[in-house]
Amino acid sequence: MSELDIEMTVNGVVRRATVQPRLTLADHLREHCGLTGTHLGCEHGVCGACTVLLDGEAVRACLVFAVQADGSEVTTIEGLSSPDGGLSPVQAAFRDHHGLQCGFCTPGFVVSATAFLDGNPGPTDEQIRDALSGNLCRCTGYQGILKAVRAAAGPPAPEKD
Repeated sequence: MSELDIEMTVNGVVRRATVQPRLTLADHLREHCGLTGTHLGCEHGVCGACTVLLDGEAVRACLVFAVQADGSEVTTIEGLSSPDGGLSPVQAAFRDHHGLQCGFCTPGFVVSATAFLDGNPGPTDEQIRDALSGNLCRCTGYQGILKAVRAAAGPPAPEKD
């Protein structure tokens, strides 16, 4: 199989590589870019541990080939922190509201919540649950995660009459 040249911006840095067409974006980020915060759980798109932002949209990096991200902007969990290295509001809320336990699923939840909140300020608890339904956690029971996302979101928007 012939290799292909790709270029993408990852966490604000232009990255060029020559890759096999079958290499997933998750493996590219972990192996070629050294960004191991993108976790591989099921490798079938079910668990959400590998969620990254691809041109601002949350995607499962295990289901996207690196060549499909050619010319795109990718943001991983490492790219969500503030320029001074501090935690993002969602990351801080996960810390403050016990939204993590073992931490394996946390990067996917944080990236998914960040993407969701960018387009949905002040969501209801039901909207938060729905938005995060594609991410699985085996440790927390989800209550801390829900509290964290609610805290990062701010107060729910008033209901329309």
